[in-house]
Amino acid sequence: MYNRKYLWVTILSIFTLSFLMLSCGKSYTPKQKKYIASIKKWREQKDDYMKNNLSSPFNQDPNANFSPLKYYKVNLNFVFKSKLFKYSKMDTVQTFGTKGEIRKILRFGYLKFDYKGKNYKANIYKGGLKSGRMYYIIWFTDKTTGNETYGVGRYLDFELNPDSSHIYTLDFNLAYNPYCSYSAKYSCAIPTKEDHLDLAIKAGEKKFH
Repeated sequence: MYNRKYLWVTILSIFTLSFLMLSCGKSYTPKQKKYIASIKKWREQKDDYMKNNLSSPFNQDPNANFSPLKYYKVNLNFVFKSKLFKYSKMDTVQTFGTKGEIRKILRFGYLKFDYKGKNYKANIYKGGLKSGRMYYIIWFTDKTTGNETYGVGRYLDFELNPDSSHIYTLDFNLAYNPYCSYSAKYSCAIPTKEDHLDLAIKAGEKKFH
């Protein structure tokens, strides 16, 4: 009698544990699985570039030793959609590079996003290269900065669409570290106080060292 009761209790416990494990597991749609696979593939390609391309910081600086870059798991909660909101007055702002040099860049606009019921905005900057080519970029700090992620901040590339009604994807899984995080040879722009996002963005690249 005791053994039979013990057996049923054991079976019930195993069933309950299995149910809880299945309940806690994440089930993704085919579209989500395809997206996650694309981010993982992108990361593999970036590692290959960093390790083997002669232009990468690890091949430009003999003191920089390559190891696979570190990332958070792909997080679907940090992918947002937003229109572009251009500033009515696009001010040229002054920031600094990590070597102390003054940099000037145009604060162009921003994307809005909502996370857990709170509204945030990510500033977009417009700059120019020596070649004359213009570029757009988002840089930011958040509550992970200096702890789990690079102490200066992280970047996101931005591609301007000529359609004013275009809906952009703001994907923090693509957030990356600037080259100065890998090598002291490089200087990178330091995000301003206005670029701080008051939440922990547990997505994208983690700190390298």
